[in-house]
Amino acid sequence: MEPDLFTAAAEERQEKEPSSSPLAVRMRPRTLDEVVGQQHLLKPGSPLRRLVGEASGPAGPSSVLLWGPPGTGKTTLAYVVSKATDARFVELSAITAGVKEVRAVIDGARRASGGYGKETVLFLDEIHRFSKAQQDSLLPAVENRWVTLIAATTENPYFSVISPLLSRSLLLTLEPLTDDDIRSLIRRALTDERGLKEAVTLPEETENHLLRIAGGDARRALTALEAAAGAALDKGEAEIGLTTLEETVDRAAVKYDRDGDQHYDVASALIKSIRGSDVDAALHYLARMIEAGEDPRFIARRLMISASEDIGLADPTALQTAVAAAQAVAMIGFPEAALTLSHATIALALAPKSNAATTAIGAALDDVRKGLAGPVPAHLRDSHYKGATKLGHGQGYVYPHDLPEGIAAQQYAPDELKGREYYEPTRHGAEARYADAVEWTRKNLGRKRS
Repeated sequence: MEPDLFTAAAEERQEKEPSSSPLAVRMRPRTLDEVVGQQHLLKPGSPLRRLVGEASGPAGPSSVLLWGPPGTGKTTLAYVVSKATDARFVELSAITAGVKEVRAVIDGARRASGGYGKETVLFLDEIHRFSKAQQDSLLPAVENRWVTLIAATTENPYFSVISPLLSRSLLLTLEPLTDDDIRSLIRRALTDERGLKEAVTLPEETENHLLRIAGGDARRALTALEAAAGAALDKGEAEIGLTTLEETVDRAAVKYDRDGDQHYDVASALIKSIRGSDVDAALHYLARMIEAGEDPRFIARRLMISASEDIGLADPTALQTAVAAAQAVAMIGFPEAALTLSHATIALALAPKSNAATTAIGAALDDVRKGLAGPVPAHLRDSHYKGATKLGHGQGYVYPHDLPEGIAAQQYAPDELKGREYYEPTRHGAEARYADAVEWTRKNLGRKRS
């Protein structure tokens, strides 16, 4: 929709009085070269480069769908395009706009193209909020290139955007910003003329807490920075202390070093609390790791290990739960991943426990490392190649499926390990039935308890 009188006046005021705009708005990049992160989308010849007119030739710019978590730069990229392109730029939000507004933009675009030879770039934020009918109204304009569409979404477009619109656009996936990306933005905002103009400094301890608060969201980082800077200046302080930041954002700094002892100490306490079935303590340590900005994939890996190390066959679904949690975490990230990690942690903490699988493989490895291996019994060796029969391979082997019980009483282990038992199941939870199965099979294999 074209800017009205009041919108134009507000934009004019922001240009004359930059401080009237939020810091996150003032610090928006003016060119693609100033954009932090998303470098995989900004290579020469990329769709975004073409949108700002950095390419020529018969191929025109393509419509694009920007998909990524909040604060990764979707709106920023559209803003850069709006400032850099020679085309007419129109912005709509799917929260407030409907089919009527979309058709008005398209009609305006056709008039601008036919009457003045002016192309139109339409930025549509939150496109996943549009219904199917509303998205359908965009199709003719995108297909005929009456408008070049830049649509932004935080939702998976394969579920939230209709297929015809997807097929007419290029899907660009934005990656979460790293701590280094956010740190670069913060430091630029502290010194830049559009930002805080070196009015305050930011000690490393405070900066690290600000990075944890941000959680990869640039807008959140700059908003918190601006609030803390204002609080520090109100106190007459030239430095944003950790206490000031904590008071401003109402969030205490968690004492947690992701690269030091606390990283491993808290992770160890989480696993030992799960092992001890203390679900509340486990959730406490999980919360500390989440609040400190720990990599959710690291937490998920520890849970998968715990599922086999401490639960095993006492609850065969524990590993399935942990693996599913790890897959979900990789797909959704924070903050929603906290729910998944809580789900898995509670399930593992309350599951019956058994380390029988752990001690079994440990005992077997110990024997192998001591040299207790021995040759594979001849009747178990591969007999499928030419000459194997002459060597006696496979001779005397009994096929278990040919027997009514499905179990053949024959020697499987090497001679040196005949009768050795590694797996000692508990009677905890579901492992009780495995204990019964082990007792029955060993008896039918002709083995006596040592």
